[in-house]
Amino acid sequence: MTENSTTVNALLEIVKSNADVMRQTQRINTAFRTLSLLAVLSFLGLSVYSNWSSLTNRNQPHVAMVRISGEIAPDGQTNADSVIASLRTAFEQNQAKAVMLEINSPGGTPVQAGMIFDEVLRLKTKFPDKKVVSVISDLGASGGYYVAVAGDEIYANRASMVGSIGVRMDSFGFTGIMQKLGVERRLYTAGKFKGVGDMFSDPEPEAVEQLQTMLSHVHHQFIEVVKTHRGNRLKDDPNLFTGMVWSGEDALGLGLVDGMGDRRSVAEQILKFQKIVDYTQPADVFSKLSQIQATASSAISTVMGLVSMLAAMPMT
Repeated sequence: MTENSTTVNALLEIVKSNADVMRQTQRINTAFRTLSLLAVLSFLGLSVYSNWSSLTNRNQPHVAMVRISGEIAPDGQTNADSVIASLRTAFEQNQAKAVMLEINSPGGTPVQAGMIFDEVLRLKTKFPDKKVVSVISDLGASGGYYVAVAGDEIYANRASMVGSIGVRMDSFGFTGIMQKLGVERRLYTAGKFKGVGDMFSDPEPEAVEQLQTMLSHVHHQFIEVVKTHRGNRLKDDPNLFTGMVWSGEDALGLGLVDGMGDRRSVAEQILKFQKIVDYTQPADVFSKLSQIQATASSAISTVMGLVSMLAAMPMT
């Protein structure tokens, strides 16, 4: 009887321990769900407030701002389609008396930057009474500067990085490593230069020359855009179109920008408006929030499952 009693007591202790763990797990899950709900409600509240404030400002004279941040690429957050949609909305607002391009970009693909540039010019023609200014914050280089040139005027901070008027194409070569490893590349193509850019083959001199010619043509297009739209504001400097980057202060001396300022000082002192309304299309925040919540829930469930398993293990 004593042995049976000990076994029963041990089983009761295990059951009690499991019950305690289950109650604790339930309390944690409840708390997590409550916090998640509060977070979502807070987010919705802030969104409603922000949208209401934005709608209120849109009914008053203001500067319409479109942000161009990060790499300008077709699959990136800043791409021609999203920026153009934002630009059209900004220009079409009756109370938007001027449009500001706030730029913080190292550049991107020439095509995407060119599409944004062309759309700004088209909208300027359609809405000739709306002044367009570009404001470079940290970085306005390469394709970022290409877009900035579409503005009637360009402003930057003294320490901004401006310029990089050039074109580049990146690649790697692994032929030396392959030879050391005794690996032979076998590439079959139809067309003499179809394999140009293959990292595992030696480049053909003629193909390299053709690539350089192509890059030079695109570079020439970039240069002509800058010369056409900056005009006699540009200074005669031999390094202007070499791909070099300058500080905002140096860029002012070279005629690449028209003055120093940030979005607020430009809006208030240059454009003479107090209100700035951001028309940049937002990212899909709700989807990202759902993904974060799902990931967190999965992680907590996994941890609590491990805790339950450990608690259920008999003590030795």
